[in-house]
Amino acid sequence: MHAAGTFNVKLDSQTDPQADPQLARLTIDKQFEGDLQATSKGQMLSGSTDVKGSAGYVAIEKVTGKLGGRSGSFILQHSGTMTRGVPQLSVTVVPDSGTEELTGLTGSMQINIADGKHSYQFDYTLAP
Repeated sequence: MHAAGTFNVKLDSQTDPQADPQLARLTIDKQFEGDLQATSKGQMLSGSTDVKGSAGYVAIEKVTGKLGGRSGSFILQHSGTMTRGVPQLSVTVVPDSGTEELTGLTGSMQINIADGKHSYQFDYTLAP
C-alpha cells in the first residue's frame, strides 16, 4: 500500500547551552495531511561537523491518527546522514509498534523537502 501527503514540523532545541555545540537534542511535533491524517511527537539527537553540509541524526517519533482511514498509532525510527550536502535517510516503522486498526503495520517512509515544504511517501503493509 502507498500513502502520500505533506506535513508541517516544529523542532524545539532541548540542548544544554553548556553542552558540546556539535551535539544537539530536539523535540519533534508534526502534523501530517494527505493519506496519513495524524500528529506525531518525538525526540531527535544530532551531531554536526566542521565541514559545511555534513551531519548525522537519529530520531524516534510516535504517530497517532488515521492511515488510509484506519485509526491507531505507530512508531517511526529515523537514521540520517548528510555528506557535504548529500542526504541519506532511512525512516522505518518500528516492528510491532502498530496499535488498534494499525496493528501489524510495517513499512518505510521517504521524506522530501522542496522550497521549505515537507512531503512524504509511505510504502506500507498491514497484516490481515
